[in-house]
Amino acid sequence: MSMIAAFYSGKSILITGATGFMGKVLMEKLFRTSPDLKVIYILVRPKAGQTTQQRVFQILNSKLFEKVKEICPNVHEKIRAIYADLNQNDFAISKEDMQELLSCTNIVFHCAATVRFDDHLRWLDDAIIDEITPKLIGDRPNIYTYTKALGEMVVQQESENLNIAIIRPSIVGATWQEPFPGWVDNLNGPSGLIIAAGKGFLRSIRATPMAVADLIPVDTVVNLTLAVGWYTAVHRPKSTLIYHCTSGNLNPCNWREMGFQVLATFEKVPFERAFRRPNADFTTNTITSQYWNAVSHRAPAIIYDFYLRLTGRKPRMTKVMNRLLKTVSMLEYFVNRSWEWSTYNTEMLMSELSPEDQRVFNFDVRQLNWLEYIENYVLGVKKYLLKEDMAGIPEAKQHLKRLRNIHYLFNTALLLIAWRLLIARSQMARNVWFFIVSFCYKFLSYFRASSTLKV
Repeated sequence: MSMIAAFYSGKSILITGATGFMGKVLMEKLFRTSPDLKVIYILVRPKAGQTTQQRVFQILNSKLFEKVKEICPNVHEKIRAIYADLNQNDFAISKEDMQELLSCTNIVFHCAATVRFDDHLRWLDDAIIDEITPKLIGDRPNIYTYTKALGEMVVQQESENLNIAIIRPSIVGATWQEPFPGWVDNLNGPSGLIIAAGKGFLRSIRATPMAVADLIPVDTVVNLTLAVGWYTAVHRPKSTLIYHCTSGNLNPCNWREMGFQVLATFEKVPFERAFRRPNADFTTNTITSQYWNAVSHRAPAIIYDFYLRLTGRKPRMTKVMNRLLKTVSMLEYFVNRSWEWSTYNTEMLMSELSPEDQRVFNFDVRQLNWLEYIENYVLGVKKYLLKEDMAGIPEAKQHLKRLRNIHYLFNTALLLIAWRLLIARSQMARNVWFFIVSFCYKFLSYFRASSTLKV
């Protein structure tokens, strides 16, 4: 039997960020492998007109929890949703709920985090924030990475006698194996880029093609997290151990390879109603990148908005494109660099696991087949994010063929117009044109004469 699964049985566990991408997968794995756990406390705040209970009901009725409900039919009875707001003092938790958490909780998984790369420091006036932010974050690319470092520092300073461990995942993507391949439910990170590329909105990006795309499946992160929880509680390390959950050192894949694999999958399973044909060009030159942004991104958006105006509809594509390019610009720091992360603690932990635990809580990224994973990722985006039916693939392929024909016709028309304008202005261009036409005529005449002689 799995020692890790047995460890969590009978425990009361608190999860922050349980309504987020990683929190959901963590909660699902706990219930599936340790159905005898006592209770999972999750901190939830009402959102979009939904109560805390309605949000829990929505999570449990998603496809992610289908296997759990077969194994643990009373799963809804083992979730205790507590109203909380992590932006408020004491998380705005009531005294009664706080007392229950303090007296009953055995293990805490802190998964809550901001996922916005453009967040601001908000406790001061905007003018002061703009002035001090560069001085505070130093060489860090944004507030996101700065607050991650602050959070780790606070944890280590305030932990005292608690058994604490820190897991640092890289770019978290769709599930690799569990509970099924390709599950994803948010637009963060690669998922949003896959949609933008698959729909034809994003066709070029300033990135270093050979830089490591340090993507890590969410279920790999969750398996490592649960193994770390067990090891930290049972072995009680003397210092806070940091575990890097990354793929770059052990099983690297660069952005060019990933782009090729994504495009190859689009050929087989295209997205419906694409704006343009999918493409993925990488350039390291800023001027070239700006050129392609103007020609391949902004210009088509402006033309399409002009068409919408002509047909009496509200233009929207320019606004969408500007928002997309802003998001992509915030990622450029990361897609133009490679990092090496120590995996010493992660590999040490793997060696401490029994063969059964290595199987049930697999976080060995060396076993990951990137071609298969990326294909499942794109399929997952299509099914779970875009809600597109596989039955629509033939029509989607026909739509891409129409877009290809429009592309060829448009380029041909531009070439003819440009050439015609050149002929009208240049005697040399006219002479070249007449020479080409004369040569083609003579070649065809010779070909016909040769065919007649052979007959």
